[in-house]
Amino acid sequence: MRAPLPFDPHGHDLPCLSDLADRLAADDASAPRDRDSATRPVLVLRPPMLTTSPDDDLAVSSRRVFLARASTLSLALPGIGAALAACSPSGGARGDSTRSQAAGTAQRASADTQDALRHHNSDSKLDTAVVKGGRPGSSATAGATGAGSTATYHRFDPTLPPLAAERTIRLNWRSMEAPVRIRPDTVVAAWTFEGDIPGPIVHCRVGDTVEFTLTNESAVPHSMDFHAAQIDPKVAFRSVVKGQSVSYTFKPRWAGAFMYHCGTAPVLMHIGSGMFGALVVSPREPLPPAKEFVLVQNEFYLSEAANGVRPFDYNKMLTTLPDYMAFNGRPNQYIDQPIHVKVGDRVRFWIVNCGPTHPCAFHVVGEQFDTMYLGAPPGTPIRGVQTWDVPAGGGMCFELMCDIPGEFPFVNHGFGHAQKGAIGFLVVEA
Repeated sequence: MRAPLPFDPHGHDLPCLSDLADRLAADDASAPRDRDSATRPVLVLRPPMLTTSPDDDLAVSSRRVFLARASTLSLALPGIGAALAACSPSGGARGDSTRSQAAGTAQRASADTQDALRHHNSDSKLDTAVVKGGRPGSSATAGATGAGSTATYHRFDPTLPPLAAERTIRLNWRSMEAPVRIRPDTVVAAWTFEGDIPGPIVHCRVGDTVEFTLTNESAVPHSMDFHAAQIDPKVAFRSVVKGQSVSYTFKPRWAGAFMYHCGTAPVLMHIGSGMFGALVVSPREPLPPAKEFVLVQNEFYLSEAANGVRPFDYNKMLTTLPDYMAFNGRPNQYIDQPIHVKVGDRVRFWIVNCGPTHPCAFHVVGEQFDTMYLGAPPGTPIRGVQTWDVPAGGGMCFELMCDIPGEFPFVNHGFGHAQKGAIGFLVVEA
């Protein structure tokens, strides 16, 4: 004989979840296989009834009793238990203790995994050990902080280097720690390619052969990821420790402005500490003659200075609130020392956004881009563009005709970032 349902002072029977589980189990044992599903018991969830008298409290189960009954239902309806576990970490009193222990273990493992992803995002024990060493989450290794007072400020030349006559480009680079002066009053403890931020600008054609070797001279493992390469990253982009080298060869298949960067985990830390640059791949058929410039946007997340040098701060990188933004590694440098062209010049900007996080809404005040290439130039041209977003890790080509003289600011039109240094002047002289 089935136990009666609990009494409802409003004159209705109140079904228990555990009772519904018994009914479902009985139906599964006795009903024919082809029974119409419309006659099977259905659980309907509704808001709790409003009560106005003290007696009504007897009809309203406490949260603990509700969860205890619901735990039985989870045996009959797989998946319900997982949802209810979110409401009660300890589970119901009638739950299976073995299952509860397994769920607890899984929850702890999930929490540990989320914590690892949030704080480390790394599978490189060597690298993480260094980053979390004496200055946790800091680029303040000995080579990066030494002799900061001797670091000199210089304007980074934005001019695109000319193409070489030879169709094989040989790059033998070093990953190295160095103090870099990004403002007259600011030196950073940088991890670099070839000692500067950004690394060297590289220019080649579609189909050229790039022979690359990276030798690590740093205390931290490093690697190189060329976005223009089609290659097995597990082999080519592997990390090497101090004193070791990695070499590989690739041929760019597409024209465009491509980022390169260190791909050693945590990638955020390595890009954010200065290990990035631009590779411009020209199409096989030359584009129209132009004055060509490369602008690499990046963000600076810095700790307070120690001995005159400001280390990069990994925890601040995670907040995505930079201290400075810059084109070519120096905030506001092209305000103090603008880019100069003549009336009648076509100007081509190759924009590479090395992030590590924020986009670049590229815009020239007082002008429009008569051509912007959405993909590989000369294909997919878009005409009459005022502003276009270049995502972190991306690159695009923008062209304009300088037909009137003046001083034209070029900016990241996300002005919170322009105000922090992603701005300069294009001076068009008569």
